[in-house]
Amino acid sequence: MKVNKTLLVAQREYLENLRTKTFWIGIFMFPILLGVSILVPMLLDKVKDARKFAVIDRSGYLLEEVLLETSHQDLHRFLDGFLPLDEEEKHLLAGVPQEVKTVLDTIGKQEVDNYWSIAEFLVSPNSSGEGLSQDLVQSLKPHRGVFVEWWGEITPKSLNRLQGGLDKGRFHFVEIAGVDQNPEFLNEKINSGGLFAYFEIGPNPVEGDGGCRYVSNNLTDRDLLNWFNRHASSIVKERRIASKGIDAETARWINQRLDFETNKVGASGEGEKVKAQDMAGQWAPVAFVYLLWVSIFTVAQILLTNTIEEKSNRIIEVLLSSVSPLQLMSGKILGNAATGLTVIGSWIGFLLLGFSIMPYFLERAPSVQFEQVVSNPLYLTSFLFYFLTGYILYAALLVGIGSVCTNPKEAQNLMLPIMLVLIVPLLSMMPVAQDPNGSLARFLSYIPFFTPFVMMNRAAGPPPTIDYIGTTLLLIISLPLFFWGASRIFRIGILMTGQPPNLFQMLRWLFTESHRTAGKR
Repeated sequence: MKVNKTLLVAQREYLENLRTKTFWIGIFMFPILLGVSILVPMLLDKVKDARKFAVIDRSGYLLEEVLLETSHQDLHRFLDGFLPLDEEEKHLLAGVPQEVKTVLDTIGKQEVDNYWSIAEFLVSPNSSGEGLSQDLVQSLKPHRGVFVEWWGEITPKSLNRLQGGLDKGRFHFVEIAGVDQNPEFLNEKINSGGLFAYFEIGPNPVEGDGGCRYVSNNLTDRDLLNWFNRHASSIVKERRIASKGIDAETARWINQRLDFETNKVGASGEGEKVKAQDMAGQWAPVAFVYLLWVSIFTVAQILLTNTIEEKSNRIIEVLLSSVSPLQLMSGKILGNAATGLTVIGSWIGFLLLGFSIMPYFLERAPSVQFEQVVSNPLYLTSFLFYFLTGYILYAALLVGIGSVCTNPKEAQNLMLPIMLVLIVPLLSMMPVAQDPNGSLARFLSYIPFFTPFVMMNRAAGPPPTIDYIGTTLLLIISLPLFFWGASRIFRIGILMTGQPPNLFQMLRWLFTESHRTAGKR
C-alpha cells in the first residue's frame, strides 16, 4: 500500500511537470541551442568580409611565389570539392566564361583520386603537365589562359558562392602600383578601412627577417598574418636549403616531417591503428559528463522549485493528509527522475537525428560516424546508471533544503555549499579525461558527491574492474544514507514556518528525535 501511494505521488509529479511550459522548453531548447551553436558560426564566417591586404615586396620574388603556391593549393581543394559537376553546380556556373566551364567539365570526367597535378598545370606557367595524360593536357591547353585569368580575378564573394572555406575567399590580395616608395599611402588605406593590413618583405629574406613587417590596426584577428607567414616561411626555407647546393628533391626530403602513426593496444594484446571513431570515442565521455551535469542540475532544480512552491501554497498540507512525509518525498524524487529521463531521452534522440542529417546541410560533414559513438551501449548504460544515482543523491539534498524554505530566496543561501560541490566535476572534467586512470581520477571517484561524474568521465579509459566494483558499492551504501538524512529533514521541515534553519541546525536534526524537534516549533 505504501509503495502504491509513493507511485501515485510520482505519477502526479510527472504529469504535473508534463503540463508545464518549463518541461517543453527544456526538451526543445537543447536541439535549438545545439543547432544555433553549429549553424550561426558557419553563417557568421560566411558573411565575414575577406581580409584585403597589400604587399611591399623588396625581395622581388617572395610575393609572387606565395601567391602561386596558395593559388595552387586553393585550386586543388576547389577541384577536389567541386567536381564532378552535378546539375546544381552547373547552375552555379551561370555567367562564368564558356572556356572555364569546358575546363571544369573536362576535368570532372577524368577518373582521378587527386587533382594536385591538374591544379599545378593550370596555375603554374612553367608546368608541362608532368604526370597527366597527353590527351588531358591537349584538351586543357586551349582554354588554360582564360581559366587562369578567371581564377585570378574571381572575387571572394563569387568564390564562396561556388565553394566556401578556401583561402582565396578569406584573404584577398590587392595590387597597388607604386607603393614601394610611399608606404604612407597604405597606412591611410588601413585607417580608412580600404585595407585590413599590409606586409613589407625585406630585400633578402633568405638571409634574415630584416625589413619584414606586418602592419594592421586589428590586433585580435591574426589569421591573415599566420597564413601569409606560413607560406612565406616554407618558400624561404626551400631557398635556404637550395642555396647550400641541395637539389629540390633532397630539400623536400629534408623538410618532410617525421610522423608517428597512432596505435592502441587491441583486445588481442597487439597494437592496432587508431581510427577517427576511436579518437571521437575517447572524448565522448566528456560530452556525456557535461550532459549528465546539466541534466542532474536541471532536474534537481525543478524538484527544489516544486517543493518550495507547494509548501508556500499549502498544497503540501493537503498531500500530507493522505500520505506520509517519506512517501511524499520518495514520490516527488521518483516523479522528477522520470521527468529527467524523458528530457534526456529526447535530447539523445535529437542528437542522433542531428548527426544523421548533418551531411545534407554541411558542405564538409565530419567523416566520423558520431551517432555510432553516441549510441555506444557502454556509454548509454553508464550514463543511465550514473544519472539515476547522481540525481537521487543531489535530489535528496535539494528536497531537504526545499522542505525548510518557503521561497527561492531563502533556498539560495542553503544551496551555496552544494553549488560549490557541483563545480568540482566541471573543473576536473578535462584533467580526468586526459588521465582517466591517474591518481586524481581515482581519488575523486571515491567521493560520493563526484562519483557519478568522474566515473562517467573515465568510461573511455576504461577504469579497472576494481574501481567499477568499488564505486558501485560506495554508491549503494551512500544513497540510502543520503535518502535517510533527507527524509528526516523533510519530515521536520516540510510543515515548518518562519525563518528557515541554517545548515548546522539541519545537521543536528539528523541525530534528534523528530517528535522532540517538532515540539519545539
